Amino acid sequence: MSAPESAGAPRSAGTAGLDGERADLLQTLDKHRGFLRYTVRDLTDEQAARRTTASELCLGGLIKHVAGTEAGWMRFVVGGADAMVSDPGDWEAQFRMAEGETLAGLLAGYEQVAAATDALVAGLPDLDLAHPLPAAPWFEPGAVWSARRVLLHIIAETAQHAGHADIIRESLDGARTMG
Repeated sequence: MSAPESAGAPRSAGTAGLDGERADLLQTLDKHRGFLRYTVRDLTDEQAARRTTASELCLGGLIKHVAGTEAGWMRFVVGGADAMVSDPGDWEAQFRMAEGETLAGLLAGYEQVAAATDALVAGLPDLDLAHPLPAAPWFEPGAVWSARRVLLHIIAETAQHAGHADIIRESLDGARTMG
């Protein structure tokens, strides 16, 4: 079951003119982006910032986190592990809405990240372009990921967080993305 056309439908502009594997990957990613966007439909900023479960997650924070994660992985695709590094700062802040942030602003930022990802993937000479992963306890030492593998990871990350968002939204006001 998919999200209604009016609120969370895939943008598909990023796949215009593409066929085959790239179109399939980007359409799948955009479908899960759409589920995540649909989950926050009709919310106020206060509702988007509210924690409704035992976790620290809120809906606005999930939008912010997924956008930042996608942007970071796209930097990796272009420039490898060094390009992915960012200021660690307050790790938990990426999962919360900060003072002055709005849901509309977070969604606009996410849309910009999505458009940049779609353009980058469309223009890559080869999805086999690969770089060694950054050194981290959660990555196998010496592992190398291709642009294709990164896209699969972003799809999985987006789908997982869309599921988290659905639980948070249902706890907030009973609304659900699917079912």
